[in-house]
Amino acid sequence: MKKLFALLTLPVLAVLNACTSDISANDYYASNANTVSTTKPCTVVSLRPVTVRSNDNNAGTLFGAAAGGVAGSAIGNGTTAPILGAIGGALLGGIAGDAAQGQLSKQTGYEYIVRLDNGSMVTVVQGNDVYIQPGQRCLVIYGRQARVIPYN
Repeated sequence: MKKLFALLTLPVLAVLNACTSDISANDYYASNANTVSTTKPCTVVSLRPVTVRSNDNNAGTLFGAAAGGVAGSAIGNGTTAPILGAIGGALLGGIAGDAAQGQLSKQTGYEYIVRLDNGSMVTVVQGNDVYIQPGQRCLVIYGRQARVIPYN
């Protein structure tokens, strides 16, 4: 029983982790290649650490419920025990899957507030792979996505 649950749980966790969007300033999606973005010079006014969570798409709940239902149906003998086991497993699996998705989809990042050279200000949230200090010159790149990078 424990082996069956483990075999069902590992693929679920892998799928949930793969559903997390990458918010890195250094990664681009293939659809962003060969497109034009606007780049403006700016200065970082402030930044603060933030936590970015994925939108709740219920994938964790669904995968968890399915895995729990299959695992629960292996409990007991007779006519009603597997059915009750499947129902209980699906409920517990759904709760566990939802909790796992919430934890696996969290990422840390920075919220940058930058002042463009024309005086206007914009805010960009991105991953914590690029750190730019307040007062530092940078570039804000925007199109389909937005990102702040150091001005080298």
